[in-house]
Amino acid sequence: MKKGIHPQYKESTIVCACGEAIHTRSTKQNIKVEICSKCHPFFSGKQKLVDSAGRVEKFRKKYGK
Repeated sequence: MKKGIHPQYKESTIVCACGEAIHTRSTKQNIKVEICSKCHPFFSGKQKLVDSAGRVEKFRKKYGK
């Protein structure tokens, strides 16, 4: 490895808009994100299926789910 060409890999804090803070290591000191796994609808279980023209019901009826 050549010396002096690699960025510093240091402690970093990732802060979400919801207030969640994740401590990790990165080349950037502080990172701000809009959405994380705590507030994302898919991971938090608050996801709602948007049914346009009855597609979800049609699928459930067709495949018996």
